[in-house]
This record gives sequence, structure tokens and C-alpha cells, in this order.
Amino acid sequence: MSTGSISSDKIDLLIYGPVRPILENGFSDHFVVHKAETRGDLERLTPAIREKIRGVAVTYHTVRADKDSLSQLPKIEMVASFGVGYDHIDAKYAAEHNIIVTNTPDVLTEEVADVAMGLLISTLREFIKADRYVRSGLWQTQNYPLSVGSLRDRKVGIVGMGRIGQAIARRLDASLVPVVYHSRNPSKDVSYKHYPDLIEMAKAVDTLMVIVPGGASTNKMINAEVFKALGPRGVLVNVARGSVVDEEALVQALKSGTILAAGLDVFAAEPNVPDELKSMQNVVLLPHIGSASVVTRNAMDQLVVDNLKSWFAGKAPLTPVAETPFKGR
Repeated sequence: MSTGSISSDKIDLLIYGPVRPILENGFSDHFVVHKAETRGDLERLTPAIREKIRGVAVTYHTVRADKDSLSQLPKIEMVASFGVGYDHIDAKYAAEHNIIVTNTPDVLTEEVADVAMGLLISTLREFIKADRYVRSGLWQTQNYPLSVGSLRDRKVGIVGMGRIGQAIARRLDASLVPVVYHSRNPSKDVSYKHYPDLIEMAKAVDTLMVIVPGGASTNKMINAEVFKALGPRGVLVNVARGSVVDEEALVQALKSGTILAAGLDVFAAEPNVPDELKSMQNVVLLPHIGSASVVTRNAMDQLVVDNLKSWFAGKAPLTPVAETPFKGR
């Protein structure tokens, strides 16, 4: 696969998904930027426009760059995806058709790890419940009860030990919390104990923190069997994808006391959250905000722009995904 090259003709790009200022304004006059916030908008682009588009910025996981979408763009060379996870991109189809796919790793690692750690502590120490207690005025008439959970007597199993998993582990190290992990293969970059079997790890810990990619290979991997192995002191924190957890099994595990509590930043059918989860006092719910600070989202948007500009300047893509048959710098 060769690098892109700029000609005297303007390069047509498509912003597919929500439009934000850095994406809308990040390209020079050498580019023509088209917009399609939804799949319906994409379908409504004229054949003449679809014929010209050479690069696509997919700006959120709520829109899918699947085979049907990509096949409508016969001259497409690159899909620059916003976010680390790219299960909403058909990377296999892209590779088969010499289409570069990039994502935005690294720039959000520390932010997501911060949220994961905050979600864990908020869940264990029941901070949301404590906040409501103060606001209600109850603290003026009675002492607040002790929290059931604590980091102090915990052992954490991290499901996934990529960049973000390692950043979470560093934070747990600093908090003097023992860490082990499960992944398909041992990571060469860490010394924590590796469990090739998820159930065996769940039996050995009392806390699971999930940070694996979405997609078919991880769909509902955190299921009833995992919850049973985790046990009645068990706490689940999910900052990965909602599809990774069997939500029905999670609800039942929480209702029955099979596990103690859960902290969730992601859900199977976002932004829809099961009413049963919303009604539970032992669950902390966040609206998928792992990377959602202004500084980090701006950095992610800029990396999307920079990947497209690098490619069409005749250079290598900055952050190609593993499936892309191109060795980035």
C-alpha cells in the first residue's frame, strides 16, 4: 500500500457522525469537507459527491462504517476513526480493499484510566449515595453509615491489559491494591500475574475492571458464569463497551446478591439504560464519559484531522490500526 499524494485537485473528505469545530475547521482550502451526521444523511449524499470522497472522519461509535457504507464510496483511501475502539468500523473489509483505518490511541489513555479509578472508588465507597445524604439534610440529624466497600481489602482483576489497562494498573499500584489480569495472550510490558482463563481469574479476585475492545470476540464475555465466580463481594467496573457485559445477567446478579455492586460507564444500547439498573442503589452509572473532557476530546479530534492530513500529504498514517496493512511511523 502506498502513501496518499496531493494533486492540484481538491480532496473531498466526509465527516461522518457528530460535527465538532476542530473537525469542521481543521482542514485547509485544499480540502472540500462534506457532512453526514447519520446513516440517512450518508444515503442522501448525491452519487456525484460519493464518487469523489477519498477520506472519511468517523467522529463517534454511534455511526457505523461497515461494508455497506464503505462500498458506497468507490474512491475512499482512509477512514480516520475517533476513539480507541473501532468495532464500528469494518476493518477487515477496509484492509481487503486497501483502505487505511486509523484510530486515536494514547491521547485518551490517562483520561479513561482516571475515570475508571474514580468509578471504582465511587462504587466501593458509595460516594453518590453520600452526596444525596448531605443534600437531603439527613446529616444534620443522624450520622452517615459506614460504607460496605473499600479499596483496602480488594484484589483487582483487569480484563484487558493494553495501554489503558496498564494505566489503570499503575493507579492501583499507587493505591497499594494487588493487580492480576486476563487477556488472550500475556503482555510483555507488565509483571502482573496473567490468567489465560477468565473464570479462574474471577474466582481469584473480588473486583473486575473491564477494558477490552468491543466486537464479536468479546460480546457478553462478562456473563452469569463470571458473576458467579466473582462472588458476593464482587464488584464490576466497565469502561470498555456495553456489549462486553451481558446486561440481563448483570441485573440478575445484582438483584440476587450474586455480586455486590457495579460501576458502569458504558451500556449495551446507549443512551438507553435498563430501568432496573437505574433503580439500584448499589450501581453507579455514568453517561459514557471515559474520555469526555474538553482537553482530551480536542486531542482526539485533532488526531483524526492529523491522520487524514498526513495521508493526503503523501506521508504515512500516524496511528493505523492493527488490521491496516501499513507500517506507520
